[in-house]
Amino acid sequence: MSKFKRRPDGTTYRKRNPINEQFSPRTLAMLESPAYRVMSLAAHRVIARIEIELCHHGGNDNGRLPVTYEDFIEYGIHHGSIAAGIREAEALGFIRVTERGRGGNREYHKPSLYGLTFAYDRSTRDASPPNDWKKIKSIEEAE
Repeated sequence: MSKFKRRPDGTTYRKRNPINEQFSPRTLAMLESPAYRVMSLAAHRVIARIEIELCHHGGNDNGRLPVTYEDFIEYGIHHGSIAAGIREAEALGFIRVTERGRGGNREYHKPSLYGLTFAYDRSTRDASPPNDWKKIKSIEEAE
């Protein structure tokens, strides 16, 4: 694949980003952080599933991402581990539950809304992410 694209007028320009699909960046500082290193598999999968939802929204709506328990189960999280994974990821500062949902039938059910504290919201480019996970400075504090 060429790094250059052609405009309709015939001129060429260099692509700024060689990745041709949605992605979610995880910084080196985050990957090496004590909070990230002590997380359980369920919490890792919760974060990954919310990242997928952010990609489905085109990088917008961070903080208003609806993810249902069914979505978490389809992604591979055991039903009994979902709530604990969400609590853990939120306690370690990687996600925020911005609105609690509720189960029920028909018009009474509503999914919880989530936000990633390490991801930019493309609709509000001027605000940098809060990176709440940086508040945890040691493995002991994270555990």
